Amino acid sequence: MSHPIIIIGSGLAAYNLARELRKLDTATPLTVISRDHAGFYSKPMLSNALAGNKSIQQLVMKSAETMASELNATILAHTEISAIDAAAQTVTINDGRVLPYRDLVLALGADPIRLPLSGNGAAGVMSVNDLDDFAKFSAALEGVKTVAILGAGLIGCEFANDLLARGIKPVVLDPSNWPLSRLLPAEAGERLAAKLTEAGVEFKMGVSASAVDAIEQGYALTLSDGSIVTADLVLSAVGLRSRTQLAAAAGLTINRGIVVDRQLQSSAAHIYAVGDCAEVAGLTLPFVLPIMQQARALAATLAGTPTVVKYPAMPVVVKTPACPTVVAPPAIGAEGDWQVEIADDGITARFVGSADELLGFALIGAATSQRQAMAQQLPPVLV
Repeated sequence: MSHPIIIIGSGLAAYNLARELRKLDTATPLTVISRDHAGFYSKPMLSNALAGNKSIQQLVMKSAETMASELNATILAHTEISAIDAAAQTVTINDGRVLPYRDLVLALGADPIRLPLSGNGAAGVMSVNDLDDFAKFSAALEGVKTVAILGAGLIGCEFANDLLARGIKPVVLDPSNWPLSRLLPAEAGERLAAKLTEAGVEFKMGVSASAVDAIEQGYALTLSDGSIVTADLVLSAVGLRSRTQLAAAAGLTINRGIVVDRQLQSSAAHIYAVGDCAEVAGLTLPFVLPIMQQARALAATLAGTPTVVKYPAMPVVVKTPACPTVVAPPAIGAEGDWQVEIADDGITARFVGSADELLGFALIGAATSQRQAMAQQLPPVLV
């Protein structure tokens, strides 16, 4: 029997790869190693789980045992990898065992970025990056009336909208001038802010938190303009950083993520990376659709048909029911201008190049009905 394919991680990227692989190859031994419980859940659902009144148990769609049975795989839960030996094609796990692999896939995910906050309450700032984080956050919401959210990006806005379902007032802080400023033109961002404000979200734009201090009831946040905001809890949602430490220690090439080629292979033979930790053609894309494309391509490669990953246009639906929003941002460095049409019930924003070609779009409110039609006009992200 050959050595197994080992996948490190049990998130969407890991389990989708395993499923795609099993469609093509039912025989090669497969091992999934996870530092947590290894149950299958959808991480994107965490930012709207409160409105759905989902318990932690309900968010876990399938247990590790069920996944092991369905995938004909060995799943090692609560298991950490301490080292990778790329030359010997082995990994060492935390109990000292050394496991050989035929191919190794790093599906390590990403870590929340932590702001350099001062103050005696900085350590109490929460973030939600996985199910365990969400369990702690959800438990901490008991009796809470206000939550300060650091960051008005996609995750910050989604959690703000979701907290309203619990009757909790979110106060969102961000140094930019409007929410989702990296994805939306000003007019669309301001409409999003207005709709969320109508629903009960408070925005404080153009400021950032410099200190968080514990007070008798919750926290006091000192902002960059010298003002103070108090809240019962503080949630950080300022972004993610690819988890690369293990790969770096193994000598793999690292940039913003683990650098891989279009076949998802790293700088070391027989080691691949997928998901939030992978940097493909200079892109780290922490969204579901790129993960699905990567999983299908890498599964084919591992099954014996070398396949490059391709990214079609991939609009992102922002989970803010108070203001339906879809974004398909132009490529980084793309030259063009936003053309914005404003209506009472929505906004259509097109990012158009010099040849009048559509390079990106943002849709707000009723305009989101145009998503499919406009997506078909966009160029692929990776051909």
